[in-house]
Amino acid sequence: MARAPRRDVALLQLLPNALTLTAIGAGLSAIRAAVEHDFKTAALLLLFAALLDGVDGRLARMLGSHSKVGAELDSLADFVNFGVAAPLMLYFWALQDYRKIGWIAVLIFAVCCVLRLARFNVDAKSGDAVKTSDDFIGVPSPAGAMLVLLPMFTSFAFADAALLPDPLLCVYMAAIGLLMISGIRTSSFKSLRIAPGNIRYVLLGAVVLIAAVLTYPWITLVALCAAYIVGVVWGSLRRPG
Repeated sequence: MARAPRRDVALLQLLPNALTLTAIGAGLSAIRAAVEHDFKTAALLLLFAALLDGVDGRLARMLGSHSKVGAELDSLADFVNFGVAAPLMLYFWALQDYRKIGWIAVLIFAVCCVLRLARFNVDAKSGDAVKTSDDFIGVPSPAGAMLVLLPMFTSFAFADAALLPDPLLCVYMAAIGLLMISGIRTSSFKSLRIAPGNIRYVLLGAVVLIAAVLTYPWITLVALCAAYIVGVVWGSLRRPG
């Protein structure tokens, strides 16, 4: 039986996968920077990886180049960047004097992240799964990574801030990991709809947010993490049952 002729692929359609691979490179480079105790560079590299994570999938849908390979790459990138790089950064930053328990906390976080990604992939591929809402089940892995790095961001933003004791930091890391595989519902911003009259205000707010991240990155990240935590708690209290 003759094989169907292969169609050439436009170079532009490879861009989403190239961004995903770039994100993996950024996450691995963040680990290297953390090993070298350059934690601010490591944090910025992970933020860059998170930005690419938010862009590649949308770009693939816009270009009509969404593929099974791209979906698997995206999931692998999420695990490397958010399930491995983020907890390792925290480990090298503050847990070198508490290595055994600290490493257990890293393992808990990483395993929770991979379980969360596996559950998400199964739900996405299940043909008979009924989608009842636009919410996520559990904290998404990018948000979990940012939350687990909140103590680091706080120390960068406020030089005199007291660090959490090592045992509490380990408990905090494990708790964030458990939130990723929990049953709590967290809002997905993909489902948000904006009234035409409010678009200009949203665009202005986006510009202000970008300017704040570029000018005061650590304070802005602390504020965003705090706002996310408040949003999750408030949403959980408002949802019935």
